[in-house]
Amino acid sequence: MTNGKKREAIALILGVGILVNYFDRVNLSVAHDALQNTFGISDICFGYLLGAYSWTYAIMQLPSGSLLDRFGVRRVMLIAITLWALASGLAAIAPTILFLFAARGLLGIGEAPTFPACAKAIGLWFPPESRGVPTATFDAAAKLAIGLGTPILGLVLLHFGLRINFAVTAILSALYAGLFAWQYRDPQTGETNHSSQIVEEQASSLGILDLLRERKVLGAAIGSGAYNYCFYLLLTWMPFYLQKGLKMTSQNAVLWSAIPWLVAAIVGFVVGGLLTDMLVRRGYDASTVRKTILMVGTGMGLFILAPAFSHNPQLVLICLSLALSGLSAASPVLWTLPSLLAPSGSTGRVGSIMNQSNQVAAIVAPIATGYISTWTHSFAAAFLVAGIILLIGIASYILLLKRIERIPMDIFKDRLAT
Repeated sequence: MTNGKKREAIALILGVGILVNYFDRVNLSVAHDALQNTFGISDICFGYLLGAYSWTYAIMQLPSGSLLDRFGVRRVMLIAITLWALASGLAAIAPTILFLFAARGLLGIGEAPTFPACAKAIGLWFPPESRGVPTATFDAAAKLAIGLGTPILGLVLLHFGLRINFAVTAILSALYAGLFAWQYRDPQTGETNHSSQIVEEQASSLGILDLLRERKVLGAAIGSGAYNYCFYLLLTWMPFYLQKGLKMTSQNAVLWSAIPWLVAAIVGFVVGGLLTDMLVRRGYDASTVRKTILMVGTGMGLFILAPAFSHNPQLVLICLSLALSGLSAASPVLWTLPSLLAPSGSTGRVGSIMNQSNQVAAIVAPIATGYISTWTHSFAAAFLVAGIILLIGIASYILLLKRIERIPMDIFKDRLAT
């Protein structure tokens, strides 16, 4: 297999992994009524359950980055996939709500390395000018999984019940574990020509705190967290919001909630991937291209404010589609930042810092939405909060991230000397 074909296969394998990974996440968001009937939970408890896996996911982010930098993508991910497949299987047989909470916690541990691993694998296999499309491939897979998984798993739930819903994702995860073990490996020495082994060894001594002191890393982390707050609000609550807030039936809510995600998957791949790489290869300034797409896409995300001002189902769905499309165009740029900003050898750690911020947002978003909707008997304030948080993310790109370029190793010399 030629290097080009090998890299394409790597991008596809990573994309399939994210697809399966998000099936595991979305299976709970379509199950509000089933969980209420089975375990008698409230909306606030449902919000905590939606965020349960994010607690362990967040705790494992920084260790995951260090493990990826030390042991490589293949070894860490093989263990991770096995754990998340086991977690989905345990959810299928959960006898109590506490057992289900524990299973979701184990899912968070298993899935924690996934996005940092994908970012690191792309950095290992692809040169900087060609990272947009492979990054967009695994990022678009997340939106595609939600767009496909919401109606498919929703219909499985309606026709076969809660436990079969979880069992389906457990089987898919087990199959992916076999595929990954068969197909993926880290590149061997000399197999790529876009990294320096000398710099990699030098950078390997950088700690999390060293990287957190850098404005660019902090700006990327804050912006990424703001993006993920909006993402998780829609991922976890959209089907129930359409049902309760816009008065749709359960089946219509499940089907219509897929549309914004499918549109977002296409836009993210085309704009965040194909267009970004095309403009960079044509000689346009790489930082300007990526920063423009990042800013414009995140700005479009402010359409998420629509439910705060309108209850028209058609208008709201159009606006949420625009919001998700903009955020999806920006997301592949976000996930190229670890390999573009980090000194070689610390990509996993920078990726884990960003994903740590993501998971704080992922924990807060579903819980806060549960409280806000219960207290106000409306979702308007919840979407207003999301818009404010997104504005903070945009400010972090302007004030902290600035140009998208590698952080010079010279900055760390004094710290490493001590």
